[in-house]
Amino acid sequence: MPLVNTREMFKKAYEGGYAIGAFNVNNMEIVQGITEACQELKAPLILQVSAGARKYANHTYLTKLVEAAVIENPDIPIALHLDHGSSFEICKDCVDGGFTSVMYDGSSKPYEENVEEARRVVEYAHKYNVTVEAELGKLAGVEDDVNVADDKAQFTDPDEVKDFVTRTGVDSLAIAIGTSHGAYKFKPGQKPQLRFDILKEVSDRLPGFPIVLHGASSVIPQFVEEINKYGGQMPDAIGIPEEMLREAAKMAVCKINVDSDLRLAMTASIRKYLAENPSHFDPRQYLAPARTAIKDMVAHKITAVLGCAGKA
Repeated sequence: MPLVNTREMFKKAYEGGYAIGAFNVNNMEIVQGITEACQELKAPLILQVSAGARKYANHTYLTKLVEAAVIENPDIPIALHLDHGSSFEICKDCVDGGFTSVMYDGSSKPYEENVEEARRVVEYAHKYNVTVEAELGKLAGVEDDVNVADDKAQFTDPDEVKDFVTRTGVDSLAIAIGTSHGAYKFKPGQKPQLRFDILKEVSDRLPGFPIVLHGASSVIPQFVEEINKYGGQMPDAIGIPEEMLREAAKMAVCKINVDSDLRLAMTASIRKYLAENPSHFDPRQYLAPARTAIKDMVAHKITAVLGCAGKA
């Protein structure tokens, strides 16, 4: 099947009490590992591209990789999504360039400016049947071009959500309830906690409307331990407990973003391989097991967190 937008998959996810995995892609092995896992488990999929990924790998290369994934995995719906588009121009470029979903991130701007720019993106994207995600609230953390200090983070205000969605016409909304970008989401000794009260109030005010969680990697401990074992330096890397994410997926959350866990799985595999095989220099030798590590990690997310296996 061709690339799809997120409208129908979110409707099914909301009604079914599960979430779709939105996995960030940067190169061929990551695309292959993700899509192979989803194809085997018959799970719907969002492949998302950040501004940083577009700078690194080039828009055309990434879209062609995703087009190849669609051909190789014909039994699952796949959406191609822009992650954290910071301007109308970037969103328009991705709509024109074949993306089927875009995120306009105006969360750092004054409320009225966020509303106006999101509305403008929606107006353009909907002409081409492209769905639009926006964000209210500010997540802390660092990931690609997103960098928000802890003291600048803000929980989403439930009093704003209905006005924002009504005035902009967005198709989904990313909210801030305690997740954070990157691999260092919490300070040592700090207990991870999601504000389910905010999520419930938002969903009460927007019944049936799909909610998105950014910064939702769990920073799986086994990957951190393996990275450190083979020469890495990642002390105090802490993520969101998977049981909390599964609970959110049973509520109004229809899309859960995963990026850091992909990076950790791949890096742990490569560090281990090179340490155990110091004479090897062919990138295919260490990228093949790294691709398998990505696949295994995504399969784990689908079954243990997202609950979307068999929903394609």
